Amino acid sequence: MLLANFHTHTTFCDGKNTAEEMVQAAISLGFHQLGFSGHMDPDIHMDIDAYFAEIRRLREKYREQLDILMGIELDNLYDPSLAVSAEYLIGSTHFLDIPSETPMSVDNSEEMMQKLCREYFGGDYYALARAYYDLEAGVYDRLHCDFVGHFDLVTRFNDSLHFLDENDPRYLKPALSAMEYLASEGVPFEINCGAVNRGRKKEFYPNRTLLKALHGFHGEIFINSDAHQKKLLCGAFQEAVETAISCGFTHTSILKHDKNGAVVRKELPLDTL
Repeated sequence: MLLANFHTHTTFCDGKNTAEEMVQAAISLGFHQLGFSGHMDPDIHMDIDAYFAEIRRLREKYREQLDILMGIELDNLYDPSLAVSAEYLIGSTHFLDIPSETPMSVDNSEEMMQKLCREYFGGDYYALARAYYDLEAGVYDRLHCDFVGHFDLVTRFNDSLHFLDENDPRYLKPALSAMEYLASEGVPFEINCGAVNRGRKKEFYPNRTLLKALHGFHGEIFINSDAHQKKLLCGAFQEAVETAISCGFTHTSILKHDKNGAVVRKELPLDTL
């Protein structure tokens, strides 16, 4: 079993449990590493100083039981200078670069997604998806993130609204172009279990078609639960491992502190998990 997670939310942003409750849950599961990744984006603003202070406190308190890492999930449109103290960054695209006074994300609600498409893309969801992937393609150049979060989040409501054919070239071409560019820069992608383990989608981010393409682009992966509550800290991990293997991957990545306290990336063979 995979005993690490690097996409973890708490009550500092939109999570349901405190950071300490998440640490205690990770210890009870036998985790080796737990990475916190509070949101910093146009819609959710943590008290970042309090967040960093608490993660440091927990790291010291539980240092003999768990390797705790201090990360941030940074939105593509947010200021990367606010995350300079983080040990790692997840680069995620939630919001589109549109002239709206109210931030509008692709994963907030069905109603917001429909309004976003109607008012800024003339009702053309393929044009919206193209704009999303054009922005997503630059996430590493903008943020220098350690891995890409939920790459195809633009499909968050597709299972219910059916606004895109995810095999249509109008959708796949910009998605694959963005993925190939990011993979060429060497930035890993996460297999994000969040929507599956919360019962919101049938497939992980990225979906199988895109994961197979990522393998073809020689891309690397992390497997993360995107947990917003302690009971889902390792949600759908085994299914994600099996999916990764079926798409051609042989290993996944983790982050850990080395003996000098620096964060390093390590590969784990999937057939041992």
